[in-house]
Amino acid sequence: MVVLSQPAALEHCSLIKTCKPTCVFTGIPVIDLRDPEAKTLIVKACEEYGFFKLINHGVPMEFMTRLEAEALSFFNLPQSDKDKATPFGYGSNKIGPNGDVGWIEYLLVNTNPQLTSLKTLSENFCYEVNDYILAVKRLAFEVVEIMADGLEIEPRNVLSRLLRDEKSDSCFRLNHYPPCPQLQALSGRNLIGFGEHTDPQIISILRSNNTSGLQICLRDRTWVSVPPDQTSFFISVGDTLQVMSNGRLRSVLHRVLTDSMKSRVSMIYFGGPPMSEKIVALPCLMAKGEESLYKEFTWWEYKTCAYKSRLGANRLGLFEKTANASL
Repeated sequence: MVVLSQPAALEHCSLIKTCKPTCVFTGIPVIDLRDPEAKTLIVKACEEYGFFKLINHGVPMEFMTRLEAEALSFFNLPQSDKDKATPFGYGSNKIGPNGDVGWIEYLLVNTNPQLTSLKTLSENFCYEVNDYILAVKRLAFEVVEIMADGLEIEPRNVLSRLLRDEKSDSCFRLNHYPPCPQLQALSGRNLIGFGEHTDPQIISILRSNNTSGLQICLRDRTWVSVPPDQTSFFISVGDTLQVMSNGRLRSVLHRVLTDSMKSRVSMIYFGGPPMSEKIVALPCLMAKGEESLYKEFTWWEYKTCAYKSRLGANRLGLFEKTANASL
């Protein structure tokens, strides 16, 4: 196992893809949540990019900085101590069950029911995680309700009710991407910290420290780097929302590169529906006579399929009606 809190041995790098740096993209939509036009701007951003930066979001900055400090304290522990948390959500290097690897270590927890304790973690760490999750959950509810207003969905809680449901399958992930200066010095390239993928849930809310690394893929298949901003959130459309909007809102393909000298810490809330929820295009978003692009499935069916596939697979392709018609 790679000891990710220390510079890792280069022989492990052969398992992980490398990538040349790409251009910084200054065209990311920036949306003020308190802007009277936010509902229109959010829908436009989700149609064009599936991604936007959110400012004036109302989550206290101290919630972010305190959790980041606790996360770094945990990730800087000796590997033997971190390994004790493996049954409770800690992992490193391996991403999923099908051979995907990355220059990463992480802590993944379910957010429903409310997280109250994590064995092997400090009481203060659990307290900070709880505070942060509760604040970001409220933000997620507000964002999808404003989005519903922009889409003219009635009632406006059609999306938020799925996240509020006591059986909502939402989760929270803390990622740590250690630097790897040896590889940068040898090749001038960056390691892939987390390979290209779309998020399968409804919506993702990301906050990271001020280290770059996040990249998104534009419609023309160009990869661009997202300038970091530790005071803001980055919102991503997930596959489930793409299906519910019948393709009007598109999930964004993204990845993370490591920095050669600085560690990157990110925290992501993934808002998912209940396991038994049937995922289908919302009739109110379809024109008269319009056909749904995807066959109906439950979130459990899609999640099971997604997590059995490779990270970069076109997971939704298996559920497209045109694809199934040709089988």
